[in-house]
Amino acid sequence: MLDLSAVRHSAAHIMAEAIQRLYPKAQFAYGPETEEGFFYDVKIPNHSLAKEDLPKIEKIMKEIVKGKHKFHHENITRDEALKLFAGQKYKVLTLTNQLDKESTVSVYRQGNFVDLCRGPHIEHTGQIKAFKVNRIAGSYWLGDSSNEPLQRIYGLCFDSKDELKNYIKRMEEARTRDHRLIGKQLKLFSWHDEGPGFPFMLPRGRTIFNLLVEYNRKKNDDRGYAEIHTPSMLVEELWRVSGHTDYYRENMYFSEVDDHQFVIKPMNCPGGILVYKEERRSYRELPMRVAEFGLVHRHELSGVLHGLFRVRAFTQDDAHIYCAMEDLENELVNIVDYTLEVYRDFGFNDYIIYIANRPKKAIGDPAVWEKATQTLRDALEVRGLDYKIKEGEGAFYGPKIEFNIKDCLGRLWQLGTVQLDFFLPSRFGMEYIGSDNQTHTPAMVHRAIFGSLERFIGILIEHTKGAFPVWISPVQAIILPITDDQNDYAQSVLKQLKLSGLRVETDTTSERLQKKIRNAQLQKIPYMLVCGEREANNNEIAVRLRTGEDLGSMKVKEFISNATNIIESKSKELWNKTLD
Repeated sequence: MLDLSAVRHSAAHIMAEAIQRLYPKAQFAYGPETEEGFFYDVKIPNHSLAKEDLPKIEKIMKEIVKGKHKFHHENITRDEALKLFAGQKYKVLTLTNQLDKESTVSVYRQGNFVDLCRGPHIEHTGQIKAFKVNRIAGSYWLGDSSNEPLQRIYGLCFDSKDELKNYIKRMEEARTRDHRLIGKQLKLFSWHDEGPGFPFMLPRGRTIFNLLVEYNRKKNDDRGYAEIHTPSMLVEELWRVSGHTDYYRENMYFSEVDDHQFVIKPMNCPGGILVYKEERRSYRELPMRVAEFGLVHRHELSGVLHGLFRVRAFTQDDAHIYCAMEDLENELVNIVDYTLEVYRDFGFNDYIIYIANRPKKAIGDPAVWEKATQTLRDALEVRGLDYKIKEGEGAFYGPKIEFNIKDCLGRLWQLGTVQLDFFLPSRFGMEYIGSDNQTHTPAMVHRAIFGSLERFIGILIEHTKGAFPVWISPVQAIILPITDDQNDYAQSVLKQLKLSGLRVETDTTSERLQKKIRNAQLQKIPYMLVCGEREANNNEIAVRLRTGEDLGSMKVKEFISNATNIIESKSKELWNKTLD
């Protein structure tokens, strides 16, 4: 079977050739493969590509594929390349700025199109079986907003037409699960021009947020974490010591107080380090596990903001572990176990694990980085877990494990991280007295499991389509009196259910019962408890599920018992159910 990444990369070149045929003066930047296809960044003088242009591009691509044009590879001198691409501004910039030290450069030709490219490619264009040009987005040369704006044309590409068809079907389903639309429909969160990129959590959304915190807090307590809270703004000097002002400045917000420069914290770790340093520590206190639900602020460009998935302020379920080197592997294994246990509780049993190693911009000795990376490998291998490597994608202060969960549509979401840090403890002069009565520097582990609580809520919305499992539904049941005569009884049932810990509302509007049921279904409320004259006389409720299933009448106490058992179990089998 052909390498799919090479197929997709080749499709990008074919799309560029099609664009060139339609618009001979088009300027081409980059055209790599993606996880589901390919894209090419282009600029067309005096023309902006629109949705109606995509079928034209795709039609020419099909002609090129049908022609089975061979991909020819050549290595030419840099001077020859400059002449060959003399009319292509971005290729010349690449040659002069990025390839200026190379004596020869690699190019690929197919048909009448030639491109700077290291490859690899397929043998000929006819080997591409299934593709679709599907959308246009904005971009910038080299991804820098200070550079010229470009247009990015995306395409999908798969091994077969069936795979392409299934992917498109999944994406259509994904659009119906858009958390921004469902979040508005369910009154979970909102956005305001007065705070672009800053989510406003409404009462129901805040209920889910608080439930996540309570869930995580209980897990932390069971595993020996102490909880702290650190300020949202700290003096800039602290961030100089940590390295953030050198490596993360473009993502930080600054403020001035009493002629001193402060930073609105983008991360929680420096504050946690100050807590550690408040006292002289002994090896007997280690491992020291400190958790914080810390609100952080990060500057994101307006063009990349996306609902709860990309925001400028979010809450991390953060924790830092300080330990002796000899305890490090055991701590890492415990964190891995903890992380996977949480994902199982939420029904995410399919995941991919990565180790992200040293980036180009990093502090510290590469040998120390290699030791830290190997330690992460060892912790995963102890549990027999498979993992992949993300080259150069670690944090600037240390390598990390990344957990990517799969949702019901097979989409990957990067959630938890476990970062190993040998550098910040020494930078901040962190110490403990060992059993040998000597001073030692602890190892430091940064970990988050949900990552961002707000983002995790967005993922849950899309995974469940807003039909949350009962235990985390902001409203677990709604009481629906048939007429005003049952309103008093509905209030008595409400009181009983609330005393049992259930989150319940009543609908005492003058709407007909079927309209009330329909409204409750649109709000994805798990249980609809209908109260008519018969139910009121018998201390019962008629139970309906949001799926439309009618479970009939039962005693109020019986419903409370069944519902609370399901809520307490949080089991996988009950994920898509509301009552056995």
